[in-house]
Amino acid sequence: MAQKRKSFEKSRPNRTKTSSPERAKQPAPSMWQNILLGLLHSAGTPVPLAEIDRSLQLEGARKKEVADTLDSLMQQGLVKKDGKRLYRLSRNAPLYEGILIQHPKGFGFVSPTSQDGKSELLTRDPFISPTAMGTAQHGDLVLIRVLRVRKDHRPEAVVIRILTRGTDRIAGIYQKSPKGGMVYPDDPRFPFVVRIDDYNGLAPQDGDVVLVQFTREHTPVRILSGKILEVLGSSDNIDTQMRLVIEKFSLPHQFSTAAAQEAANLQEDFSRLEGREDLRTTAHVTIDGETAKDFDDAVCVVKSRKGYRLYVSIADVSHFVTPGSAIDQDAYARGTSIYFPGRAIPMLPEKLSNDLCSLVPGKDRFTVSAILDFDRSGVLQKKHFTRSVICSRNRFTYTTVRKILIDKDQGTRNDHKPFLTQLKWAEELARALQARRKERGSIDFNVAEPEFTLSDTGGVAAVGRAERNFAHQLIEEFMLAANEAVASLFTEKTVPAVYRVHEPPDPMKIDEFVDFAKTLDIHLPTVEANPAWFARALDLCRESPYEYIVNNIMLRSMKQAQYSSNNVGHFGLASSDYTHFTSPIRRYPDLMVHRTLLKLCKISGEKEPQPGPHLSLKEAGEFLSARERTAVMAERDIHERLKIMYMKDHVGESFDAVISGVNEAALFIELQDMCISGSIAVDQLKDDYYLLDVKHHRLFGEISAKTYRIGDHLRVTLHDVDSYRKRLNFKLVP
Repeated sequence: MAQKRKSFEKSRPNRTKTSSPERAKQPAPSMWQNILLGLLHSAGTPVPLAEIDRSLQLEGARKKEVADTLDSLMQQGLVKKDGKRLYRLSRNAPLYEGILIQHPKGFGFVSPTSQDGKSELLTRDPFISPTAMGTAQHGDLVLIRVLRVRKDHRPEAVVIRILTRGTDRIAGIYQKSPKGGMVYPDDPRFPFVVRIDDYNGLAPQDGDVVLVQFTREHTPVRILSGKILEVLGSSDNIDTQMRLVIEKFSLPHQFSTAAAQEAANLQEDFSRLEGREDLRTTAHVTIDGETAKDFDDAVCVVKSRKGYRLYVSIADVSHFVTPGSAIDQDAYARGTSIYFPGRAIPMLPEKLSNDLCSLVPGKDRFTVSAILDFDRSGVLQKKHFTRSVICSRNRFTYTTVRKILIDKDQGTRNDHKPFLTQLKWAEELARALQARRKERGSIDFNVAEPEFTLSDTGGVAAVGRAERNFAHQLIEEFMLAANEAVASLFTEKTVPAVYRVHEPPDPMKIDEFVDFAKTLDIHLPTVEANPAWFARALDLCRESPYEYIVNNIMLRSMKQAQYSSNNVGHFGLASSDYTHFTSPIRRYPDLMVHRTLLKLCKISGEKEPQPGPHLSLKEAGEFLSARERTAVMAERDIHERLKIMYMKDHVGESFDAVISGVNEAALFIELQDMCISGSIAVDQLKDDYYLLDVKHHRLFGEISAKTYRIGDHLRVTLHDVDSYRKRLNFKLVP
């Protein structure tokens, strides 16, 4: 029985193809309008009419046409006239610069780099239709003109000038064809293929991944000419996939010659202790994952009659990395380390991240310590910060700590007898801190992360769900406490600093989440615009069949946390003061925070803190937030690639799944035990005609009344793997 694709909600009657009243209010801009706006924007200062005519090489009637267009732009308030013949842009002209992010279907979005000086701020990134793109391509820095704002607050815009072309090199799959060698971009956002005119002495095989340099055209075309720069190898190898991700996101992955030389010259000398508190007799330990290589934090908990003293000692990166040095500039450009399964792109050279700044057991290391005193209920009584030297006593893993504290595994406990008392105190303090954080309304999402087991040949041997236990939570509580203590000191002293902020969600998003919960028969308490309400909503779903879906949907309703010099608090943590202090090896904002903290505390040896190369704190926060978002996208991308690699060998096998979304064309599913996503085409549901019930997030059988809705559990079979589009297509098990 063929599947009809219809909506459960009938289309609105009398809907024609004519323009809506909203769109009819403003005619499409003329070509001359956009050319003139782009010219005035690039000039930056008032321009005489004669100079405009000369730069555009105008003659005769064209001059009159341009003069009339300038008059029209002045009437619209987009252009101002200084004196008799000087023209300039109005400050409120709806022109914005930004990077074009193109969709494989041809349209795109531009995130404005700045909205300074605009009277009306855009709340969403402007949409660029394929016909409004011109010759711009994904990754170009463009100047856009906003034409209108839709009812959903999404602006629509047109590209009026390409300011800087993006990359001229891409990675893709090489294929032989009757027309010669062709390269199909790995990143589908590039809407063209590259015909190889120059093999550069290389001999790629059919199906190889190659890196090519292409020649741009002045008009939109589907086939560009190019030159092979490098043959990367088979797509079934993790190192090849890692290079594809590096090229896709333009990730800095090689240190400059100057930075490498600086790192090579660093000396392992921890004997000069001037200005440092000697904490080597304090029983610090590290607790990390089994495969961790850089140990940037160590902790120690001591119990007293009044409560607990917590030592959180963090690698003193600022001792080795001075502001403005080559290492510092490279670190800032990266912004963060990026972690791939079994691989990493470190923010700092390996000599620092894996050696001099790594708190390995039995070796003296320089640190910055937060010494925090709490009462028995976890209330902070006193905080003290100092440069220090420590010697870690032991390297624990999360699994080992879990066996000691939770499983009470006697063999493991016997192996670590000297640390049992301290770990017990650490557990007591962590639970007290956790209880206080929960009491104030902090939101604890339970979102699964994939874990990959790699083969010796560069493939993927297994994909599973990463374990998360109380040992993870213990360290998280101590890191949160240290981060809050540092941020609160900045607030108390009113010093300029970089905070980690998280704004409240959009009210519309809250309403959408409530409506979604109702479709699952989850009756939430009366909405309150505070974190505690969200925490209670999650608690209602704990251990229910919908816990996984509700966690993900709620997380999507939240805004992204970011770095900012404007402390607006952290909504998700229900914290008024929060920053990142605990990971300067892998996050540049933490290094900035260390420099600010040490200067504030007048601790010996710290130079004037710098936000970054020639940038203000505000600009640095924006830049580093963008670098973090890029890193997250890159890590997600490599995960999706490895899942595809793994699943190619499992076509025909069956799995347990949960429905995570629906539309007219497909059911979207998650294999929860593997954190793998896929879809079932509605056309594959042969037993009925299924309609989309938008309101209740479900498909509804027209004859049988059978339903498939978000949260339902299914048994599915992997039908097909689309490696190019990175899609997994499933069928229902009969």
